[in-house]
This record gives sequence, structure tokens and C-alpha cells, in this order.
Amino acid sequence: MKKRDYYEILGIGKNAKEQEIKRAYRKLAKKYHPDANPDNAEAEKIFKEVTEAYNVLSDAEKRRLYDKFGHAAFDGSMGEDPEGFSRAREQYEHRGERGFGGFGRREWSSSAGKEYGGSMEDLFGDAFGQFFRGKAGYSFGAENDFVYDAPGSMDLEGEITVSFREAALGCEKVISLEGVQRHTLAVKIPAGINEGQSVRLKGKGRRNHRGQIGDLLLRVHVAPDGKFSRKDGDVYATEAIPYTTAILGGEAEFETLYGRVKCRIPAGSQAGSKVRLRGKGIISTKSGGNYGDEYVTLQITVPRELSPREKALVEELQRLEHRRGA
Repeated sequence: MKKRDYYEILGIGKNAKEQEIKRAYRKLAKKYHPDANPDNAEAEKIFKEVTEAYNVLSDAEKRRLYDKFGHAAFDGSMGEDPEGFSRAREQYEHRGERGFGGFGRREWSSSAGKEYGGSMEDLFGDAFGQFFRGKAGYSFGAENDFVYDAPGSMDLEGEITVSFREAALGCEKVISLEGVQRHTLAVKIPAGINEGQSVRLKGKGRRNHRGQIGDLLLRVHVAPDGKFSRKDGDVYATEAIPYTTAILGGEAEFETLYGRVKCRIPAGSQAGSKVRLRGKGIISTKSGGNYGDEYVTLQITVPRELSPREKALVEELQRLEHRRGA
């Protein structure tokens, strides 16, 4: 069967710029990604075509050869060696990119355990979770895994998502790297890390021909929490108290990152007012040992039903309020 034109597969013109190629690939890869189309053979086939087309057209040298010779540049049918094709192949293989044509033997794996040829660029972002940026046979992951590495650099870049509490309290995450061999790394996420900050793992990057090894940089994303939010080191939450406590004052128990604590509620507290819990915020990553505070916004709960005795008491309170207002 005749192979489809790479530009046609991506739905772009032959003069498409790099960003246009990336946008087209991002759109199609999300649409036909195996995780979004489980057990769909046709989607898997299209995804492979899209990935193969992108791997060629996103590489300046491969694209030049494809524009000049078409698929023959990569399927071994060219016969002669115009334009120094063999020399270009040798240069790619010297840089560790086995399989000059198409997408060779580089692979990436998904959480479903499927394998597909091709390198993945920084295209999916938070749509598919943790990933590495690059292009030569590295895989990173916890639940959603993608394979790629950083071109032209010994450093690897990746992203990892942690929960709000894991970021606040610190945690250890186990990730896996797949290059020549698969191995796992235990990554310590320091307490207090915030959205967009990075963790550097020294000596876990790529090795160059001199034996020097780069680092692995993991950018941390913090998942939203249903209970807490933060601003710098301070934590914010909303808690409900009975209307009687709001009127008379008393003691209430609130949840913090470090367990439940009791605090005094002043009499006459209004809905929307805040209670400050000192030192129950997040530790500072810059000034060790200093914690922010937790601010609890009060909600007042009113019972939907009252007993006859409760109703009588409230009515008496209402009459007193009217007299006082008069």
C-alpha cells in the first residue's frame, strides 16, 4: 500500500512553520492517542501515522530529505547516494539516533503497556500528566508514561504532578526511566514546594561522549485540593459552625494539614469572617523552620428543622430582637 504524504497526514501545507507542525501534531495526537481510544485499532493506526509524520517533519534535516526524495529517503529504495545521504545517516547514528528513516527503533510506552515507535516532544502538557521533553529513547512516568529526551543537551527535563498535601508536607515519588535499560528513581519532593518549582536530580541526565553526565530537572505541578488552597506559605479553608456557636461563641474543631485542632470562636461571629490558626500553614523552602498560617473562613449553619422547644426559644429571641429594635 502506498504511504500517505506526511503533510497530508498532519493536514498542513509544505511551507508550514515549526509551530504550525507542532500544533497540528498536538491536535491529532490528542484525538487519536491510545489512552483516549482504548481497543480502537483504527485510531492506533492513525496515531502511528501521525507520530511518524511528525518525527520527520519536525526534524530539519529529515524534512529536507523528505521534501526532495519523498518516502524513498527513508525506505532504502533510493539506489544512489545523492546529497550525501549516507553521510547524513552516519551523522544521525553518531548522535545516538538509531534508525534514520521515519522513527526507527526509538519507542515510547503508555500506561496501558503499548509501545509505539517515535519520539514525543513537549506536546501534551497536563492533558496526559507526567512526561519528559526531548527525542531519543527515554521514558518517564508514574501512571501516564511517555518517552523522550532533550536534544542537544545533557540535561533532561520532565514534569511531575503531586497532590496539594504532598507538596505541602513533602513526599517521595518513584519514577521510571527507560533508555538502554529501564531503571527507577526515588525522588524526594521537599515540603513547601510550590507550583512550577523544579527538583534537580544531579547526575541523572544524559551522558556525552566525554563521559560527562547532565542533570534531570523535574518541574512540579500541584493538583488542586478540595479542602485547601494556598498563597505563598498561608493556607486557606472554609469551615461551618452552628449558628448557636456564632451567636454565643464557643469552641470549634477545624481540619489542618497537620491534623484537627480546636480553637475559640468569638461570640457574635459573622458568616465570612476569618479565624487565624498560627503556624498551621506551609513551611518556607527559603527560610527553614518558618511556617505560614491557616485562615479559616466561617460559614454559619442553620438547622432545616427545629423541635417545638427550639422553635419556641427562637421565637422568643425574635421577640426580644424586635423590642430592642423598637
